[in-house]
Amino acid sequence: MTRFADTAQAEAWNGYEGEQWARSQDRWDAVNDGFNQPLLDAAAVAETDSVLDVGCGAGRTTRLAARRAGRGRALGLDLSGPMLAKARESAVREGVENVSFVQGDAQVHPFDAEAFDAVISRYGMTFFADPAAAFANLRRALRPGGRLAFVCAAEAEANQWLEAMASLEAVLPLGGFGEAGGPGMFSLTDPGRIRTLVTAGGFTDVGVRRVEVPGKWGADAEDAAAFLLDSGPGRHLLSQVTPQRQDRARRMLTDALGRYEADGAVWLRSSSWLVTAVRGR
Repeated sequence: MTRFADTAQAEAWNGYEGEQWARSQDRWDAVNDGFNQPLLDAAAVAETDSVLDVGCGAGRTTRLAARRAGRGRALGLDLSGPMLAKARESAVREGVENVSFVQGDAQVHPFDAEAFDAVISRYGMTFFADPAAAFANLRRALRPGGRLAFVCAAEAEANQWLEAMASLEAVLPLGGFGEAGGPGMFSLTDPGRIRTLVTAGGFTDVGVRRVEVPGKWGADAEDAAAFLLDSGPGRHLLSQVTPQRQDRARRMLTDALGRYEADGAVWLRSSSWLVTAVRGR
């Protein structure tokens, strides 16, 4: 039986949130694919490596790591059954054979000791109820000298999609939407906290640097607005207001996103931290 340390996150990612991400895999990858090469380069994935992808979701980065590993292998771990089902389907369709996926919680998953050469994650490290326990467990899974590399969101105000959402404050109950805290997307916005947690987990040579990339959020402003408001957070906010306010929010967000239309799409800058570390001897 799969064990989850954080049942609230497990419920969310096996409910609407996970189903929406699985259904919209290609769209979320279009938003986040700009981080793939910096992430894999930072992890220095080599031809015979064994790679663990934490919070792999629909498995885009896992499959890319598997291709780089070549004669090695890549394992994707995630809480979400719907997203893992999509990941497996995509691996078969793309013919990536040296990849596998397992449902589990990185905080408590019983990894084989020293089984991996590298641990990677694209936005999967911010949802832990106990991040110190998670990093300690991941250290145990890495061989001595193994590499850790992950991408996590930088401060909310540096991300243009959140700027656009903030324009809805007059009609939606945004409250603390986008504020740092955890577990959640913005739980690791403070570089000092990142260094403290990763070091406490038993890693050395911790580095944190900013990476900013444009992501494609939709074909036009109306399409991008619908996509944002169909996501888990957007849907939750809309559910708290009247249909009239919902319609107003959609119109306002479409207007706010209009200035980001270029070359047949809506492009929004995402700002993230690229974190690297090494498991010591």
